Amino acid sequence: MNVPKSDLSRRSFLKATAALGVMAGVRPLEQALAQMVEPASAQDAGWMADGRLRYRRDGMAKVTGQKLFAVDLRAKDMPGWPAQQSYALLIMIPRADRIFAGLDLSVLGQEFAPDVLVDAQRVQADGVLMPEPVFYGNHFLPKGQVSPMLGQPVALGIWHDYERYREAVRRLRFNDSIFQYGAAATPPQRKPYVAARYVRMGAESHDEADLYAPLTHGIVRPALTGPEVQWPGVDDPKHGKAMQYAGEIQQLMQQPPEGLKVFSRDYQSQSTEPAALEPENGLAWYDGAKGVMHMVGATQAPHATAAHVVSMVKASRFALHEMDYLSAYTVGYGQKEHHSFPYYVALAALYAQGRPVRLALDRWQQFQFALKRHPFDLKTSIAVDDQGQFQAFTVDMRGDGGGTMNFSPSVGTLGVASSQSVYYFPKSDLSVAVYPSAEVTAGSVRGYGTLQSMAPTEMLVDEIAEQLQMDAIALRQKNMMRTGLRNTQGSVPAGHLRIGEILELAAKDRVWTQRAKRKAEYEAANPGMLYGVGFAAVQKSFGTAGEAALALIELSPDGKLKMKHITAEIGTGTTTAQMLAAQPFLGRPIDEVEFAAQKWPQMPVHTEDKPNSTPQADEDRQSQDPYWVPSFTSPQSASNSAYYFTHTTRQAAKLLLAHGLWPAALSIWGNPFGGPLQAMPVTLDQAEWVDGKLVAGAMPPLSFERLAERAHALGLVTGVCVHTFNRRSWASAEFELDGKRFAAEIDALSVRWGEGADAAKKAAMDSGGYAFQPRVKVSYPPVHRLAAGAVYYAPCATLVELAVSSGTGKVSLLGHKTWLDCGAQIVPELVSGQLQGGVAMGIGHALYEELPLGPTGPGNGQWSFNRYHLPRGSEVAVWKAEGHVLPPISRTDPPKGMAEVVMIPVVAACANAVAHATGKRFYQLPLTAQRIKKAL
Repeated sequence: MNVPKSDLSRRSFLKATAALGVMAGVRPLEQALAQMVEPASAQDAGWMADGRLRYRRDGMAKVTGQKLFAVDLRAKDMPGWPAQQSYALLIMIPRADRIFAGLDLSVLGQEFAPDVLVDAQRVQADGVLMPEPVFYGNHFLPKGQVSPMLGQPVALGIWHDYERYREAVRRLRFNDSIFQYGAAATPPQRKPYVAARYVRMGAESHDEADLYAPLTHGIVRPALTGPEVQWPGVDDPKHGKAMQYAGEIQQLMQQPPEGLKVFSRDYQSQSTEPAALEPENGLAWYDGAKGVMHMVGATQAPHATAAHVVSMVKASRFALHEMDYLSAYTVGYGQKEHHSFPYYVALAALYAQGRPVRLALDRWQQFQFALKRHPFDLKTSIAVDDQGQFQAFTVDMRGDGGGTMNFSPSVGTLGVASSQSVYYFPKSDLSVAVYPSAEVTAGSVRGYGTLQSMAPTEMLVDEIAEQLQMDAIALRQKNMMRTGLRNTQGSVPAGHLRIGEILELAAKDRVWTQRAKRKAEYEAANPGMLYGVGFAAVQKSFGTAGEAALALIELSPDGKLKMKHITAEIGTGTTTAQMLAAQPFLGRPIDEVEFAAQKWPQMPVHTEDKPNSTPQADEDRQSQDPYWVPSFTSPQSASNSAYYFTHTTRQAAKLLLAHGLWPAALSIWGNPFGGPLQAMPVTLDQAEWVDGKLVAGAMPPLSFERLAERAHALGLVTGVCVHTFNRRSWASAEFELDGKRFAAEIDALSVRWGEGADAAKKAAMDSGGYAFQPRVKVSYPPVHRLAAGAVYYAPCATLVELAVSSGTGKVSLLGHKTWLDCGAQIVPELVSGQLQGGVAMGIGHALYEELPLGPTGPGNGQWSFNRYHLPRGSEVAVWKAEGHVLPPISRTDPPKGMAEVVMIPVVAACANAVAHATGKRFYQLPLTAQRIKKAL
């Protein structure tokens, strides 16, 4: 079949193969586009069968090529957009050691020169500002300055036809002669992005208050004035007590008393590429006549991105009256959360002379400019007594944040605060500093600093066990964090900690118990190969310190459920999970959905979106306004969808049951034929769903359709929209609805009454068809809860067996097993997929993936997958992989975010297995064949 050259996209290719009989059931583009922009229903009637999920909501679209990512779209695909599209290219400087004197684009000639060239001088003259420049940097490097980073954009070119654009890209790629330089120079020195110290001095008894802890006494945050961190002294009025205890702990580590041994090692964790297979991209059209910006973007934070675009244009010569942002499916791993790239897409649209414009990075540009995982140098120390009991713990982390600040402050602080892994330490002194450099910016990448901090802890614990001649899992069991103990911030983690169950299972596994025998047998049968077994266990927090979300669930008269949700799909399957999350309260999955919704007239709240920086007194005052909330919504990140977004969905479903379906059921049960009331009263806590029908006590089962019809006829609540907020615990509020007062773990509520509602109620539904219900009372978690660090944990452990070639140093994985507690699984198949993918990512970090720093690194524009080693299927023991998930504690055990934690223990397990195989310890990742060969 002849496919037009100009449209050889993934979508067209799959359609062509379908016509050849390779695939069937490919739907028209218009339907696929509708699913991307405003998905109206489950893909087809077959996704659920007999109450069980057959495949994920977007599964059929994925395998038939109809699932659309932003990178798949062009202007001609967008209804109402002009069909003629322009093409934009970011021009990024590959050096940061000379003054930038300008661009020489003569290599393009007049024929292929850009129709529009935008640079620092032009955006400054037009008043277009990068939002939050301290966070994102500036749009472009001005002439006469040295670049703050390798890969900093200096200009953006726009071409109005594709063939000229394509030839221009060919001439410019790898052509460093287009950059004109002045004298040699270095970027100006800048102060660290963050410096923080968490000091905890526990009391003699666990049930006594800590002598000092970050939660109760504060985190040490020194004034950052120069290029290096100056920690306060013991005489500092604010942090003196913390520094006094820190000094005592450091003294103990340097001069341990008799009966105490101190193990201290220096570790290095490398810079890596998140390798999201969809590069940064976007499509935008600025309709200057109407002042409307239309954007299709690949981002994990659509709400924040849209708001930032508005702020970017606010003071400029461009009129912007409306922001129409369409959030597409994307895959990010954190790389597409709060990156500056979407603002270049919007910028291109402003200057595209009224035409839609596409800006998409190729793979070399993706390596050069997109966010990276932070490299860290760590000094990790543990003091242990003769019985193997941990007594003190210190960590000093020094990170490289790259050219702009981005999320370096929170990545660094979360990383060091999480370094305790699964252990309890009575004393701890944890410090971190992340510095600016000329490297590509590092940001929010899967693991968020905890992979870099916890892997060394697990490697050190394994080495301590070896030195003490103790079983490594037994040492972990002796020192594990138990329920009720405080973490290194002085906070008690939420819920029951189940790492003990995982360690018990791993300790009995035959790969572990027979490791000496298996090593001898394998090496005898495979001359030249060294066999090793390694184990590691961690627990990772999920979510952030200020999670907010919105969800709406509505019931139609014929018994259909419609959902509107803030969540966006980034590959985790959250859209599938949220459709099922309401099922425990409503007895069935959602029928129709709108995800990544940006407009919420049903929830007319306002916010300054400063949940982490508003003083307590100000928040107390603002919370008296029932329309005020600390934050509107959260980005799709930090494994937050399973717990936080599901909580929001279930709160909406719970209220719809309590104020709509349940009173409808009572009206039917109480007087089914117009006779006297039945004398067998039932209560809401007796309600349950059996075979899709509502039952309670001895009452007759009621179908969903009958309940919906009655709820509408009586004018009961048939739609609920909620807003939730969590700052290490849930906000809660009291409301009065239909004369009844109740409390819920939400902070804002709107409702819709059924068709039989009276005139007053119908008149009150003036907020997008809903009636906002001002809260009577609200309780927000106090601001100081931010100092608690993580309190929601998911534990995970991995056991690895591998072989090392004594001649080449190459590592071959023979098998691995992972144990996980993620609470109640919403969709077990999605948990399995996240587990498998996370373990593969961890193996890559442990053994293969590395980006060099400096001018030979990715910032020079010459890196792609031809130089960067992602692990292949043959390198991750794909057919010898096992995953085991602990059953939930109870039927109300909430789900836990787990997509990040499964990546972490396999890193240290691989390092510990290599040590077991070779007899040598390694302190720098990745454990490449070259490094192992050199050590051997």
